[in-house]
Amino acid sequence: MESKMDKIISLCKRRGFVFPGSEIYGGLANSWDYGPIGVELKNNIKQLWWRRFVQSRDDVVGIDAALIMNPKVWEASGHLKNFSDPLVDCKKCHERFRADLINVKDPCPNCGTKDSFTESRQFNLMLKTFLGPAEEAANIVYFRPETAQAMFVDFKNVLQTTRKKLPFGIAQIGKAFRNEITPGNFIFRTREFEQMEIEYFIKPPKKDEDWQSIFEMWRKEMIGWMKEIGIEMEKVHEFEVPDGERAHYSKRTIDFEYEFPFGKKELYGLAYRTDFDLKNHSVASKEDLSYADPETNEKIIPHVIEPTWGVDRTVLAVLSSSFDDSNPERLVLKLPYKLAPYKAAVFPLLKNKPELVSKAKEIYDSLRKDFMLTWDDRGNVGKRYYSQDEIGTPFCITVDFDSLEDGAVTVRSRDTTKQERIKISELKNYLSEKIK
Repeated sequence: MESKMDKIISLCKRRGFVFPGSEIYGGLANSWDYGPIGVELKNNIKQLWWRRFVQSRDDVVGIDAALIMNPKVWEASGHLKNFSDPLVDCKKCHERFRADLINVKDPCPNCGTKDSFTESRQFNLMLKTFLGPAEEAANIVYFRPETAQAMFVDFKNVLQTTRKKLPFGIAQIGKAFRNEITPGNFIFRTREFEQMEIEYFIKPPKKDEDWQSIFEMWRKEMIGWMKEIGIEMEKVHEFEVPDGERAHYSKRTIDFEYEFPFGKKELYGLAYRTDFDLKNHSVASKEDLSYADPETNEKIIPHVIEPTWGVDRTVLAVLSSSFDDSNPERLVLKLPYKLAPYKAAVFPLLKNKPELVSKAKEIYDSLRKDFMLTWDDRGNVGKRYYSQDEIGTPFCITVDFDSLEDGAVTVRSRDTTKQERIKISELKNYLSEKIK
């Protein structure tokens, strides 16, 4: 029997959400391309996040930093030393595994050979490349494994140009790269991925309650975000990462885990990074990255609360939460209206009737100035409805022969399947109110 995950992957390929990368050349391991429908969903998520956490807040500003940074950044941040996974090889089939994800006393998961694993060794996850014509050690650089470090490195410039006072945050949406040993589960874990991240700078806390209150504020903000984008909250779990398992810079970390179709896995993270990053970059760069407290004139190194959202994991969680195949005759993607790739589809009842096509095109051209729309004249209207249901389109607008007489159209709702007649002159306001 086909699993829910298999159905989601099939839908994504068939309807243009996500394609296998480099497919005509046999693909590339765990490489995925967002198609015409998927890129709209992904962009809607990023735009909504930016509006909520940057444009709607007075205490957060944004940047868009380079993917490749000076290698000294990664020395100061500890990534070159600490950013690694334990790796073992099977001596029989030569397959590689993360030692913390398998029991090395068991047979090899790939070939079944017993007692075949090498000793564990650390494998750095940084993706290496070269700048300049010569591939030599002096020209080694790395694709960033996270978006965070640019926000620390640019802290002084942001502070000088915005005159923000603590507490305030720097936000960024961008690509990051990790040479994962065991990527997989569709777009959940990939070597090239996208993050939405905030570094929120606070005064050095005099007592734990000072940072804990801000940590709690961001915890609630992350929960509010998940509710806004329609993630099933009963499938969300907060995991308090224990001592010894947290990143080297973290004093406290919460992982928000989601019950994906393939199991409960990390969706988002919230960490208290203390003053680790600014302090280390200040020492390594010999630049003064302190903040002058306007109340006391005291120079301080701010501490940091870091909420992190994975874009690709958000897409997958939204697809999983919205996927409804409870009716064997009709698959529906019940996306929140604000995330739906298309807000409405416009049809002529019959594509071989020029007067209907002309009126439908007129409505389509008028409304798409304000809404992302799609045009569909394939097959009969019932098949068009089901086709739009699959990609999450909230409303379908059909122009029929009565439309030519009464100036109204039939609008059908994805979620209720109910139909109502709406005046063409009222369609813009109708859609605006519904999509809100």
